[in-house]
Amino acid sequence: MSENCTHDCNSCSANCASREGGAPDFSAPANAHSHVKKVIGVVSGKGGVGKSLVTSLMSALMRRRGHSVAILDADITGPSIPRAFGVSGQLMAGEEGIYPAASATGIRMVSLNLLLDSETDPVVWRGPVIAGTVKQFWTDVMWGDVDFMFVDMPPGTGDVPLTVFQSLPLDGILIVTSPQELVGMIVEKAANMARMMNIPVLGIVENMSYFVCDQCGKRHRIFGDSHVDEIAQRHGIAHVAQLPIEPAIAAACDNGGVEMLEAPWLEALATALEQL
Repeated sequence: MSENCTHDCNSCSANCASREGGAPDFSAPANAHSHVKKVIGVVSGKGGVGKSLVTSLMSALMRRRGHSVAILDADITGPSIPRAFGVSGQLMAGEEGIYPAASATGIRMVSLNLLLDSETDPVVWRGPVIAGTVKQFWTDVMWGDVDFMFVDMPPGTGDVPLTVFQSLPLDGILIVTSPQELVGMIVEKAANMARMMNIPVLGIVENMSYFVCDQCGKRHRIFGDSHVDEIAQRHGIAHVAQLPIEPAIAAACDNGGVEMLEAPWLEALATALEQL
């Protein structure tokens, strides 16, 4: 591949092997028992900014709105989705595929932690094996009828995000960030990757944006001033949401009750997804 390749054969002038035979198709077929209408990736350029939290809250919010919802936990080496929903035990399989687990409200999910003997077992795998596992979560799991599937991806722009971008029929992504300027710079890498892959960015969610004092009611910017509006404007992203630092959110995730949380900060973003 040429060093000048933009990964978009429609606009790129580089003479790659891909152009000679047409752009390669890396898309993976869904399981015959899967009928997923919308696939939304949840990404970040940096770890620890709340990607799994946003995935969980958006899934619970869409479920409360009456949609059938699923979560594909693509964060293979750091899966946390089952714990947040209080789901445990190992997945079952039949002749035609793997059955997803389900939360208390019926959110279907697949995570590597639901395939391990113990959820604390480390996953010491190389990148290609991890990427192949994510693809199998799409091809081998019998998801059934799903209105919205959220894909919780590991941070960065490596093997797994690239596999998801190329193999799954993404309708768009949500980028999760925090207020620090350094993190904002890294978020722009994720936005640029999405543009290179022709995947629309549907919104940016800034986690840990502020803390509301329970004594005076004033908002305090613990991690500095927000830059999310500037990033969104620079990349033409229409929808922005900000999540506060809220002890109740952390407690709910730790106790497996994330789907019982209200998430008013994400309502406008949920409405935007419904209008896709």
